[in-house]
This record gives sequence, structure tokens and C-alpha cells, in this order.
Amino acid sequence: MEKRLVTPAYWIGIFCVVVAIVTRGLAMVGVFTLQSASTGKVWASYRDFLEAAILFFVMAIASAVIAWDKERKA
Repeated sequence: MEKRLVTPAYWIGIFCVVVAIVTRGLAMVGVFTLQSASTGKVWASYRDFLEAAILFFVMAIASAVIAWDKERKA
């Protein structure tokens, strides 16, 4: 189970990092902001994508360690 979780978690983490970098870069230039048109509130920021990337990278690392430990004990 853990081996099947490592690769998707890693690639989703990479995707989140790329989205965070792109949205942060565009927000710095003032081209792109993730704001609601009606309320003006920010509904998603680059920080949300960075936190998601951290979550997925930690999940990939933890799953890899568990799989490695099970393989070592077998």
C-alpha cells in the first residue's frame, strides 16, 4: 500500500510547488490574484499551495520510510 502512495504524493507535491511559485510570481507583478469578484476576499493564496506541498512531501517521505522498514524486516 505504501509503495503505491509514494509516487502520487510526490508528484502532487511538485505540482503544488509549481502552482505556488507561479501564483506568487504573478501576484508580485500584479497580474494575477485569486480574489472573489463580488466580495474582494482572497479565496486561495500561494501559501495554501505551499502548505499542501509540505503535506504531500511529508506523506511521501513517511510512506517511503514505512515501505522501506517493512521491506527490511521481511
